[in-house]
Amino acid sequence: MPEEEIMKTRFLITLCTAMVVGATLIAAPVIAADMANDKALINDSFLTAKTKIALAADTRVHGRQVKVETQKGLVFIRGKVDSDEAKKAAEEIARGIEGVKDVKNELQVVAPSKREAVEDKDDAITARVKKQIAKEPNLKNAGIGVQTNAGVVSLTGEVPDISTSAHASWTAWKVHGVKSVKNDLTLKEKK
Repeated sequence: MPEEEIMKTRFLITLCTAMVVGATLIAAPVIAADMANDKALINDSFLTAKTKIALAADTRVHGRQVKVETQKGLVFIRGKVDSDEAKKAAEEIARGIEGVKDVKNELQVVAPSKREAVEDKDDAITARVKKQIAKEPNLKNAGIGVQTNAGVVSLTGEVPDISTSAHASWTAWKVHGVKSVKNDLTLKEKK
């Protein structure tokens, strides 16, 4: 093999190696961040499941009445319970789960006799808020979760900036039947 071809071959091998190493160095932080996000999602799902099981097993609380959602170790408990004691017990149970960073107790105390009427109204409010959000160009694809408990609308999910978060709150607030809005939206981390 002539010397010139050997030099070209060595150059191509060195160039390919540099490209592979460079791509690995560039991709490694992105892959690590994706793995961390996946781990956080798995951990949040695990905390949600553990909390639901613990609530169902405790006789002080009717576990089916409590909706559980976890975001970055923060557990949200929502729904309607029969008494203040059940509300306090649910929070105590959620706080007792290993790995839970904090608990946001948004449970509403509603007498069983009034629950059906309140739940029907809440479902209608949730539907109206979702419909209104879907009409807004910068909100319709934002992945905003909506739940209503006794007229109080809770917004969850990640949004790109604070103005989108504020716009979502204002949009929900204007909907007929909404008593107040709890904005639990988080800002997406900039990469």
